[in-house]
Amino acid sequence: MRALYFDKAGSLDNLRVQDLPVPTPREGEALVRVAAAAVNPSDVKIALGEMPMVSAPRVPGRDFAGEVVDGPSEWRHKMVFGTGGNLGVGRDGSHAEYMTVPAEGLVELPATLGYVDATACSLGYLTAEAALRRLPEEWQGTTLLVTGATGTVGSAAARIAASQGARVLGTAKSDKDLADRPDLPDIEWIDLSAEPMSESVRHLTDGKGTDTIVDVVGGPLFEECLASLAPRGRYVVLSSVGEPRVSFDLVDFYRRESTLTGLNTMRLSIGEAAEVLRTLLPGFEEGLFTPPPVQEITLDDAPDAYWAVNNRSAPKKFVITFDGPRS
Repeated sequence: MRALYFDKAGSLDNLRVQDLPVPTPREGEALVRVAAAAVNPSDVKIALGEMPMVSAPRVPGRDFAGEVVDGPSEWRHKMVFGTGGNLGVGRDGSHAEYMTVPAEGLVELPATLGYVDATACSLGYLTAEAALRRLPEEWQGTTLLVTGATGTVGSAAARIAASQGARVLGTAKSDKDLADRPDLPDIEWIDLSAEPMSESVRHLTDGKGTDTIVDVVGGPLFEECLASLAPRGRYVVLSSVGEPRVSFDLVDFYRRESTLTGLNTMRLSIGEAAEVLRTLLPGFEEGLFTPPPVQEITLDDAPDAYWAVNNRSAPKKFVITFDGPRS
């Protein structure tokens, strides 16, 4: 089979497409013929050696969609998708024509979701739902601020929370960001170039602040996020652009009884990730949860796609598609 591969992490120059043996599933595993697999920012970080749990050599790729061709009889010939666990981190991932997956990590593909859309959705919606689970169980009547709401994870969080009755405020760096995502409904937009974010939030909430925050930007907006919180507000951060070290007024933080929580989806087992995706299936089936804009590429294009994602020059989500005979 053909696969994207690196023999050691640390540089994207180490990525190459080469022939590897088709893996053999162990007890409790399925062999999946991969139809589509997205290129995620975390895949790039894995190849760069920025994830301490990565072992090499490795085939990267944290999500997948395809057909089960061997393994447990109840799964054979089913169309499946999935993500999470140690895929592409501690075991070979999806940027290959075939991969093995623990059976507990398989989710049957709904009829309304094709291979490309499924893999474009899976990691983003998994991350968004996992973040929202750290916030209130009842969303009706609450306000959620989502930073980076035009991105894959941010837009997923906005869609999920809005479908459950939350009022969603979303940040955008420019009008161009909004023009690139005309598909996003139910969001009150905050232009970060107009005024400090916390001031915009206060204006939109009559001075109260937002009840909750899902932050996919981190560092540059961290203090502004804290300043945007209402008393007893809750804040989940799952990424940080640029300098990871931040500072804040601890007295103000505890006096307002704020709560700060981190999220790392790599700590979810593949079975836990599958359980999260299954809870989202009704939203996919009803068309409430849709994928971000996608650009389909071949496996040979994958190394260049990694560079584009790393340089933040990818206007759409890259999805590797596999066609033709495989051996």
